Amino acid sequence: MNPPEAQLRKILELERRKGYADTAVVGGLDRYLKNLIQRDNLGPRSPVTESIMVLPTHGYASLPREERQRWLARTLQLLGGAVERPAAASTVQRARTATARPKRQPARPAVVAPEPTSAFERPVTALKGVSTALAAKLARLDVATVQDMLFFFPRRYNDFASIRPIADLIVGEEQTVIGAVWSAQDTPIGRRLRGTEALVGDETGMMRVVWFNQPYIAQQLRTNERIVLAGRVTLYKGQKTLENPEYEPLESEELLHTGRLVPVYHTTSGLAGRTVRRLAKQALDAYAGALPELLPPDLLSRNRMLPRTTALRQMHFPDGWDDLKAARRRLAFDELLLIQVGVLERKREWQERGLAQPLRLPEEMRRGYVESLPFALTGAQQRAMAQTLADVARERPMSRLLQGDVGSGKTVVAAAALLAATASGAQGAMMAPTEILAEQHFHTLCRVFGCSERTISVATVRPDYLSKPLTIALLTGSVPAPVKRELREQIAAGDIDIVVGTHAVIQEGVSFHRLGLAVVDEQHRFGVMQRAALREKGRNPHVLVMTATPIPRTLTLTVYGDLDVSVIDEMPPGRKPVETRWVPPDERDAAYEFVRAQVQQGYQAFVICPLIEESETLATRAATQEFERLSSEIFPEARLGLLHGRLGAQKKESVMRDFRDRRLDILVSTAVVEVGVDIPNATVMMVEGAERFGLAQLHQLRGRVGRSDIQSYCLLLSDSPAPDARERLQIVERTQDGFALAEQDLRLRGPGEFFGTRQSGLPDLKVAQLSDVPLIELARTEASRLLDSDADLARPEHAQLKEEVSRLWERVTAEAH
Repeated sequence: MNPPEAQLRKILELERRKGYADTAVVGGLDRYLKNLIQRDNLGPRSPVTESIMVLPTHGYASLPREERQRWLARTLQLLGGAVERPAAASTVQRARTATARPKRQPARPAVVAPEPTSAFERPVTALKGVSTALAAKLARLDVATVQDMLFFFPRRYNDFASIRPIADLIVGEEQTVIGAVWSAQDTPIGRRLRGTEALVGDETGMMRVVWFNQPYIAQQLRTNERIVLAGRVTLYKGQKTLENPEYEPLESEELLHTGRLVPVYHTTSGLAGRTVRRLAKQALDAYAGALPELLPPDLLSRNRMLPRTTALRQMHFPDGWDDLKAARRRLAFDELLLIQVGVLERKREWQERGLAQPLRLPEEMRRGYVESLPFALTGAQQRAMAQTLADVARERPMSRLLQGDVGSGKTVVAAAALLAATASGAQGAMMAPTEILAEQHFHTLCRVFGCSERTISVATVRPDYLSKPLTIALLTGSVPAPVKRELREQIAAGDIDIVVGTHAVIQEGVSFHRLGLAVVDEQHRFGVMQRAALREKGRNPHVLVMTATPIPRTLTLTVYGDLDVSVIDEMPPGRKPVETRWVPPDERDAAYEFVRAQVQQGYQAFVICPLIEESETLATRAATQEFERLSSEIFPEARLGLLHGRLGAQKKESVMRDFRDRRLDILVSTAVVEVGVDIPNATVMMVEGAERFGLAQLHQLRGRVGRSDIQSYCLLLSDSPAPDARERLQIVERTQDGFALAEQDLRLRGPGEFFGTRQSGLPDLKVAQLSDVPLIELARTEASRLLDSDADLARPEHAQLKEEVSRLWERVTAEAH
């Protein structure tokens, strides 16, 4: 063992003795591991590197104690140290440990591996012919156990079901032929390659068969042996030829590679598709029959679903296209049902955890509030307000999502709910992801309620429709400590009616006298734990979540399935649509002149770049370099600012305040302004490298302008867009409807990229498609029916479903943390 590994083993043994508290080294294990790899230049084959590769994205510190124990035990095993016997590890992580570097020297002491809890958790080496080397290749495909193999589905299928005699083969089509081997030999092909060339014939004729770079096949084919071949037929010097076809002996018990719909799996270097096919068949034959049924009998018969085992067999080796369709439907339904049961359980648990205080807004107060506004509410705002006020008036705690485009008037609806809280003797809290957004909400509430007295952090309002004054406080990280301390005392005493702030609102030092309503803005910018902590500040407060990200209906049924949904799909009257245009490279100078003209008229502009710094691999403009170029070469007469994610929080807030207060003319930024402060004076949004942004993200950026009755513009620049990227930009040009763009974006990019890899809240879907709304709705209906009849899934026929729902949501919750 070399010095870095020996040192790491000592530290890990100390960490184990300290109870896995991440206290073995100053700064934590994550920092130590990173420094160790960089300092000693450890390569990918190092056990240290291998152990880090199985950690989640957020590292050792993000793991619960049991997972820390498992990781540490696996790493000590790699390093040759003594290990405690941990609980069973996750399937892929366990396989990576079992198969990692099998030939590494010196030999390590034997250790006792944890026993699998079921036959399905046995390592993939339990399958015949799977060596440790082959298992390592399968692990790269996240196939580490028998169960992983069963659920490693084909990516497509070759239709080799059409069997024809040689004379009837059609050039250019995929077909299957049965013939006898006339000859087969290892032969040179080209200058450097060797391969197998065979002649195969039947009673109608003869054809040539070639396998490039596979000379060993010549030794496997016996003269006069009858074989089945499948592939695309070509012509070579006028003779029908099969190149690199699938093949197998005719006397095989069951055709796997020919004569049927043949599954095609994802593979990796050194792993042939034939091998994966053989292992899938072996796993099905040996284990699928014992796989527990997930769905109760009445649900299966009611929806005419295939049994789970049948669906698995037909998914891998379908008898026909209709059988494959039925298998897909069943397995996709399983995935969606697990999600739906999970989100509905989460919703019911929240609502049944305890009664909420009913918050009722008297009709005369509601009417006075609406009439005091300097604008008429849209129909959508009125509808959302009615739904929200009806929810908070109940004892069942509200859990509602309010979504609407930037500028659609969500805060006005939230303000009505906050009024209901104060009218009922409770407090309200409103939390935003950044200080400047929190300030914006504070100013908006002061404006809609009409301030009578105000300091930097506290405002008192008493409009005619209120019987007593309302006190609104702004609580953020930058509030001076003495003021913050005084505010906390007033909040705890109940002297503050509405608290607006950032995450500072949920810090331990803040306690509420009686929190009745929590409003969370742009919820996808907050962690799950932050939202949960906000709820804990009250006995069982109502929760209203707001987002300006248009969310497709399929996601409101899945990711947001635990929330009731209100949609504000109308913009205030008089708001002009933002004119959007793709700017080709030869019109870039004209675009700059247009921005200059807008600035000279007293307006402001955004310039958005997809990167912070220039990249050698990505040919696109970066914010830092673009800021310098625009400042010195293009707009030397203007005042420019720079904003990106690497700036500290205070610097970001400072730059945005300068832009908001018109001390800057042009803001060069990355997409951090996608959800940001209201700048009514900004009229131009110029997006560089527009093809690198999603449709929904482009729509969000476009929403940063057009916040007044002044005509605004969005310019999409792309120096070399591919045809499909050009088509996507044209969709943004044509469409102002954020919900339509979000649906398109989800279809094109999937939920992971739509929200960010770890923000979708969805497990990986192997079969289900989020575009399949009818199946999603069926899964939701059946999940609700199941929980209505058996809320705890305690009946024997629901035991397997309960176990798999629990396993799935434990994993999703761990990833969300």
